[in-house]
Amino acid sequence: MTELFDTVLIANRGEIAVRIIRTLQRLGIRTVAVFAPDDADALHVRLADEAVALGDSGHTSAAETYLDIEAVVDACRRTGARAVHPGYGFLSENVGFARALEAAGIAFIGPPSESINLMGDKIRSKNHVLTHGVPVVPGIAEPGLSDTQLIAASESIGFPLLIKPSAGGGGKGMFAVQTAEGLPEALASARRTAASAFGDDTLFLERLVTNPRHIEVQVLADSHGNTVHLAERECSLQRRHQKVVEEAPAPLLEGLGAKGERIRAELGAAAVRAAESVGYRGAGTVEFLVSDDNPDEFFFMEMNTRLQVEHPVTEEVIRVRGRKLDLVEQQVRIAAGHALDFAQTEVGIEGHAIEARVYAEDPGAGFLPSSGFAFRVDLPDRDGVRVDSALGASGTISPSFDPMIAKVIARGADRAEALGLLDAALADSVILGVATNVEYLRFLLADDDVAAGRLDTNLIERRGAFTPRALTAGEQRFAAEALEHLGRAPVIRDAGVEPPPGPWQLGDGWRVGEHRRRTLHLEIDGDAVSVAPDGETGDRFSGTEHEARLSDGGTGPAVVVRAPGGGGWFASGGRAVPVRLLDRREKLHRDLALIEREVAGGDPDARAPMPGAVVSVSVATGDRVEAGQSLLAVEAMKMEHPLLAAISGTVTVHAAVGDQVKKDQVLASVEPGAAHGETTTGEGA
Repeated sequence: MTELFDTVLIANRGEIAVRIIRTLQRLGIRTVAVFAPDDADALHVRLADEAVALGDSGHTSAAETYLDIEAVVDACRRTGARAVHPGYGFLSENVGFARALEAAGIAFIGPPSESINLMGDKIRSKNHVLTHGVPVVPGIAEPGLSDTQLIAASESIGFPLLIKPSAGGGGKGMFAVQTAEGLPEALASARRTAASAFGDDTLFLERLVTNPRHIEVQVLADSHGNTVHLAERECSLQRRHQKVVEEAPAPLLEGLGAKGERIRAELGAAAVRAAESVGYRGAGTVEFLVSDDNPDEFFFMEMNTRLQVEHPVTEEVIRVRGRKLDLVEQQVRIAAGHALDFAQTEVGIEGHAIEARVYAEDPGAGFLPSSGFAFRVDLPDRDGVRVDSALGASGTISPSFDPMIAKVIARGADRAEALGLLDAALADSVILGVATNVEYLRFLLADDDVAAGRLDTNLIERRGAFTPRALTAGEQRFAAEALEHLGRAPVIRDAGVEPPPGPWQLGDGWRVGEHRRRTLHLEIDGDAVSVAPDGETGDRFSGTEHEARLSDGGTGPAVVVRAPGGGGWFASGGRAVPVRLLDRREKLHRDLALIEREVAGGDPDARAPMPGAVVSVSVATGDRVEAGQSLLAVEAMKMEHPLLAAISGTVTVHAAVGDQVKKDQVLASVEPGAAHGETTTGEGA
């Protein structure tokens, strides 16, 4: 019997590193974590048996830490790790990394380097599988094409089309282009994103299939000639080509009866052919576009030569002789030389599972990434629900890496039960300190088409912008009174935070004689409202010196929790927003600033929407700009965000390419009505 590895290094971070460590420790394998300076206190670092730092305080980017092949291999040598699990992302599909491990005599818990070489490049993989009877989407996929060549080729492909990075994954750098006029700018942006995220700006074009469904097939292959598929997952709910909700089995196929079973078998057979054509070994996923109009027509998109983010839904529904499979365990056993201990005929499906990805992002602000300290993380732990999380009871969300916090997975006897369990789990999730998409996920699950399984990759885009639920008058009153009540307890102190004001600054309306009716000014997620306490809410809520609970705030149970340094957060039913009381001076300053913006016709300052790095500056100080014109672009968490001028006038630029900026930092100012060429001075000049 071939033994498993005694020590494995996990070359990743976040929830996937945590998930891998737990399986390895269950198998009795010693674990080694690696970490960037931002992740020094991360959960995966605390769980591992040993941890090795990558980079230093001056080198925190992915390229200088988790993507540094030499540093990761050196960490293996220093800790005696004889195998590496790459997780997904980072070096998981890097052929140079796989070859470096092979040269060092360290096992790679993944496929052979040549399999990665063939399938890790989308252009090469499409051309390869086409020769093995796997259908591909029409387009142009040749290495080294310039923007000029791609633009010329687009005429024969036709619009709409899709720009994809050859070395990419996870939807990063993919752009849908509707017209020829928008192609040059989209190509430039796609190249910048691809170069930053993957170190390779090679692009290719595909026909954009209308009404597509994203169906992928999980495969396992050992080094003894055995390859099996583990049915399929549907990942059609995507935003900006990034999956949001995934499930297994696919609702599309489940709704087709016997025809669905036939298509499932055909998809599985095509996935197995693709894997076998490159001598694949380990766990992998073959992704297909399936036409909703004609499910018999499906096209190969790519093969991910690694574990997928959404692998838990497969684990929750696939049964082999009545037992569940742990895909990480299967990867480790295959890498150690074990043969698969089951055949394709023994693979079955039981129940339905749905996964929602919880991101640190602000859906109400165009899904901008959010970073900072999540001082409270309370995710559900109940029957039928599984949580794979990057955080413990609290944790820091770094602006340097992907914003995914956790995955919440629900399993039911059927799809309806799984949907209900997932929605209830999200409703009970409380994450405070950073913005998240939990409320948006519940909104998405409640959509009539989603509930009915009528999915396609454009559904989220068709729904348009998301507007968070406004707090009811009762919730506002509860938040204001709770903050006032909690403010009387000793404040949670941070370094440099001033102590609470004295009794003369409380402004609680106390006076000799009859009590005067008060107005509290409450800021909710940046917006101010005035609240007249009724004096009754305080008698209804309960809690501790750090939090107040209300059994029913009008939309269900609600809680207000004090935040470190002051203020607090309100949470109810998946909705979580920062709240704080404003004193009279703050309220006056807000009112005056609002008047100033109204006179100017907009905010003259372009502020960083998130912490990140300036990646492009398209204007210079003294330039005349028009409202809506692009001024700069900021990148954080692998996302590029343009800053536009809100008003017309003369611009003063306060930042340069490469600058690290803070949220709300003024990066450019526009003086309305200034003459062309007239320079101005402004904040930060």
